[in-house]
Amino acid sequence: MSTRRRVIGIVAVTVIAVLLAAITAVYWWQRPMLRTGTGYAAHNACAVAEVAGRDGDPASDLPDNPLVPYLRTDGAGDPTSASILGVLAAQRAWYTEGFGCTLAAERPDLGTATAIDGAGNPFADAPTPAADAAIETALDEAFGVDLPDVERTALGTRGVVIVKDGELIGERYADGFDATTPQLGWSMSKSVTSLLTGMLVEQGVVSLDDDHLRPEWTDERASITVEDLLRMQSGLEWDETYDLGTPITQMLYGEPDMGAYVASLPLESEPGTVQEYSSGSTTLLCSVLAERTGLGADLPRQSVLGALGLSTAVFEADAVGTPVCSSYLWASPRDWAAIGQFALQDGVWNGQRLLPAGWMDETLEVDDYTATDDPGYGLGWRTNEMLDGELRWPELPADTFSANGHDGQKLIVIPSEGLVVARLGFTPAADETPATIGMIADVISALG
Repeated sequence: MSTRRRVIGIVAVTVIAVLLAAITAVYWWQRPMLRTGTGYAAHNACAVAEVAGRDGDPASDLPDNPLVPYLRTDGAGDPTSASILGVLAAQRAWYTEGFGCTLAAERPDLGTATAIDGAGNPFADAPTPAADAAIETALDEAFGVDLPDVERTALGTRGVVIVKDGELIGERYADGFDATTPQLGWSMSKSVTSLLTGMLVEQGVVSLDDDHLRPEWTDERASITVEDLLRMQSGLEWDETYDLGTPITQMLYGEPDMGAYVASLPLESEPGTVQEYSSGSTTLLCSVLAERTGLGADLPRQSVLGALGLSTAVFEADAVGTPVCSSYLWASPRDWAAIGQFALQDGVWNGQRLLPAGWMDETLEVDDYTATDDPGYGLGWRTNEMLDGELRWPELPADTFSANGHDGQKLIVIPSEGLVVARLGFTPAADETPATIGMIADVISALG
């Protein structure tokens, strides 16, 4: 009997050990994806509280996913930690004034942020526009006023600003938001990076033709240019899918030095031949520009943000001070509209030329690639008219161009109408485009 007990005991211990080993192996296999969830949650909770200054549950900005019921967030400020069940895959976000929230094991030293004076921004303190029945009806469409509650919640519009010929003619905000609440633009940040780069070109700091951008690039990657990175034609291996072990999730949630990570990736196509949408390309570019100017995390504040007087704007940085130019620009809808107005004016602001003459025309030139996963994407902005003459949005004029971001962020510029529209919201489970484009078409019709 004692021998049998010993055998049973050995078997039981072995089974438990195997199970623990299997669980541990599964955890380490899934850990990158788990850290994506905890990194997203920690960064979001920190930024909602510290950058946007919003009260309430930051989880209201988390898209539905299987991890949400198991996420535990400690604090909603500086620092903020998130983990699975309070134990696994922990991530921590730290807040730095002017530079937002950064995922890092320890508090990053990002320096002191340059103050931004909003006096040069005509929209910063502009009075709320007088109500116009036709404009208000168009805004109703953008906010889904006539939709059932569930659909209106899914639409999730949080702020709309409409500018005509440089004048604010319409705006509206959801409960909990106002004209000064910064909202995350996600990939609209890439379009602002194009403007930032244009300013450095005008100053002679950088050229679109510059290559040999990283000292470790001693192979074919040395031929990658600034323009290649802006046009998403670098040829660097990339996958924008938010999934286990993909470059985009690894960059945003697993790398303290995002630029170095992207630079380490191999080529998968010859630079300039294939266009592949890549948040890595834009953030890599900003790491190059931040190093070249010596400004680090302060680069956006000492260039485009400061020059336009975007006093609500915060461009968040990674742990080594690289602005996360692909994704992490926060600004009020009025400040986003100012960005669109700057683009509409081809880089002239308060009578001063800040972009090379014709920069926006060059920005909107679309190359004919061997292959592309984003037709109509130019130098950081998207065109309405495709190479074959078809329109992305037939309801809008052919000269329309736009900056677009995750969860329904849109900044739409229509030169022929002198129109700029900023739409911000949280729309992870619905398509906000029909409501946004319908609103703009109604505005154009109302204005005659």
